[in-house]
Amino acid sequence: MNISTYENTLQVFDLAKLTAENAAEVRNGVRAELKPHHKLLKIDFSNIEFLDSSGLGVLIALQQTICEQDGRIQIYHPNPTSQQILELTRLHRIFELIIPPSEES
Repeated sequence: MNISTYENTLQVFDLAKLTAENAAEVRNGVRAELKPHHKLLKIDFSNIEFLDSSGLGVLIALQQTICEQDGRIQIYHPNPTSQQILELTRLHRIFELIIPPSEES
């Protein structure tokens, strides 16, 4: 996992999975880098190979954290499986999914 910041945006990328195995590491790592001036948390899902309920819990926890500072989360390039999980759990209504036009279904 890599994290970078640009102005009011915190970006998370190079995640291969978001599961029980790395949930605490991701949640704590992102929270440690999240500063009061960050209003947008961009999470790149282009490399996510596996997403489980613990991973969904991390996303919800991060949503609560950034909402406390009037921010929001965008999930970039979810693969079809991750997108389906987010839609089945109705989390696509909470997070803004950014899907390139060629990947929209």
